[in-house]
Amino acid sequence: MEEHNDPQTNLPFKYSRESRVFKTGRVFPNDVNNHKTLFGGKLMSTIDEVASISAMRHCRKNVVTASTDSVDFLRPIRPSDSVCFESFVTWTGRTSIEVFVKIISENLYTGERAVAATSFLTFVAIEEDGTPAPVPAIIPETDEEKLISESAEERSELRKIRRASSKKLASQLSTTKYWE
Repeated sequence: MEEHNDPQTNLPFKYSRESRVFKTGRVFPNDVNNHKTLFGGKLMSTIDEVASISAMRHCRKNVVTASTDSVDFLRPIRPSDSVCFESFVTWTGRTSIEVFVKIISENLYTGERAVAATSFLTFVAIEEDGTPAPVPAIIPETDEEKLISESAEERSELRKIRRASSKKLASQLSTTKYWE
């Protein structure tokens, strides 16, 4: 495949798949709140962790979290569940990187999988001296990547209706295991 550069940054385009990160964990008693569901702060910490790896894979530079645009909790995650975090880059500006994180719960007794939460975060790539660094443009390939990246530039306008939008998005996302 011939390599093409982004005219804005003169860096090669990259594919969303190159930034994809998966992390699966269990929910233990010390991870739950008084409702016996996964503590939201623990979920948010892991979201930031996997999203930052996606951002760094994309630009191969240090990144800082510029914003957590949303974390929408769509269904409770219980101690009987495993939690799978999947993140990938959905959009880039000159120095900013939007990352989408999909959180899938899986009941370890029944195998039922569901989208439990979604999140959008924005990172800024930085040079060693701390100044913002240009980042490659992104090319989505899968239907899911395309679905999410189509609305990336309009995301700021959609923040007021974010929760309703996230529920709609979650109903369209796959819960199948990525390797199947």
